[in-house]
Amino acid sequence: MRRQKRDISQRAYNRGYQQGYQGRSDENCPFQTDSGRAHEWTKGWREGRDDLQNGIKI
Repeated sequence: MRRQKRDISQRAYNRGYQQGYQGRSDENCPFQTDSGRAHEWTKGWREGRDDLQNGIKI
């Protein structure tokens, strides 16, 4: 049985989180700035950056 694909916005969030946690710039967002996926990516990036700065391990 195949796994269902995750929601597109959830995948964008996860990618942003990984980039933020790795200390990369938010300018690396691969989505158009006015799209919903860009918003989710940026939200994930911010949380990843916060976790990095607070020393939270993933």
